Amino acid sequence: MTQELRRTLGVFDAVVIGLGSMVGAGIFAALAPAAGAAGSGLMLGLGLAAVVAYCNAMSSARLAALYPASGGTYVYGRERLGEFWGYLAGWSFVVGKSASCAAMALTVGAYVWPGQAHAVAVAAVVALTAVNYGGMQKSAWLTRAIVAVVVAVLAAVAVVCLGAGEAGFGRLDVGADATAAGVLQAAGLLFFAFAGYARIATLGEEVRDPARTIPRAIPLALGIALCIYAAVAVAALSVLGSGGLADASAPLVDAVRAAGVPDMAPVVRVGAAVAALGSLLALILGVSRTTLAMARDRHLPGALAAVHPRFQVPHRAELAVGGVVALLAATVDVRGAIGFSSFGVLVYYAIANVSAYTLSSRRALPVVGLVGCLLLAFSLPFTSVAAGIGVLAVGTVAYAVRRRPVQ
Repeated sequence: MTQELRRTLGVFDAVVIGLGSMVGAGIFAALAPAAGAAGSGLMLGLGLAAVVAYCNAMSSARLAALYPASGGTYVYGRERLGEFWGYLAGWSFVVGKSASCAAMALTVGAYVWPGQAHAVAVAAVVALTAVNYGGMQKSAWLTRAIVAVVVAVLAAVAVVCLGAGEAGFGRLDVGADATAAGVLQAAGLLFFAFAGYARIATLGEEVRDPARTIPRAIPLALGIALCIYAAVAVAALSVLGSGGLADASAPLVDAVRAAGVPDMAPVVRVGAAVAALGSLLALILGVSRTTLAMARDRHLPGALAAVHPRFQVPHRAELAVGGVVALLAATVDVRGAIGFSSFGVLVYYAIANVSAYTLSSRRALPVVGLVGCLLLAFSLPFTSVAAGIGVLAVGTVAYAVRRRPVQ
């Protein structure tokens, strides 16, 4: 029940899995609401999100090298701050990201077959759970293919938009419509485009030579993702402007149409569907590994801590996560009701930064990361903050009840 997972991931595959998480469906959708919040200050919001993400990434990398086990910040919080803080990080991640998994599965369905989005979503969850069940190497191979397709589509979008006669770089200038509050909210929305680097840390028990591999893979994946996001954001702004981008229902589809290449719209939609699959694959991996870690400590049923003797994966945790996500995807449209996930992820990284601060050196980055996480968390819409606090409160009550001595 407590055997370790197989270490199969090198630097390349760790970077690819990080990219598969970051360069996901968010790039096809996150730019519009971020532009609506920041206006012409969109690139400032992107830069701020990248700074906070970098600080969090460095904190996560240091901790992952020290504690190369499944579970990510759940493990770091437990080891550095105490059992409750680790539990709170794990709770916010598992609950919030399970809803995110269902939302991403429904995004796949909406792109592939809008009339049967729920059925397609369930099929996607079942298929990816089966891939993950077959071993980490199969998941890594599939992620390589997904990342290659998505990056090729995004590169084509950037080239088409930047090379169009309609492109105007004056649309990148920051105007009076950019406010501090708007830029902060945009950074909060865009931050989650970068949050996938944590998947590398969450899979720490499956990385070869983690003390060297993880600190190299996390900043490398983050840097590549930032370059891709910046290029695509500049390209979209150059043809749509911040106003047109904010009003776009499918920003990159509208961008290629505005660039005068409407025939490319179906290609972009295929890229978005593939990107959503990549995000879903990485999310299921991350949630199942955190579930494994929490089950080992009996915060979740101990049976979920089992490791498959042949495939060396947490097969029961993967099946449980897949089952919950499939049920959600089949019955509820959670795409518009997971604001608490955004808040929870920022709480998760705040705990990671406090954990990193307890290490003996290089404390400036964790402080900046912590302040950034809290600032972005409370800059989110009120409903997201309220829902996030509610989810954390439920987890705290569950922890207290479980810990209460039996009379």
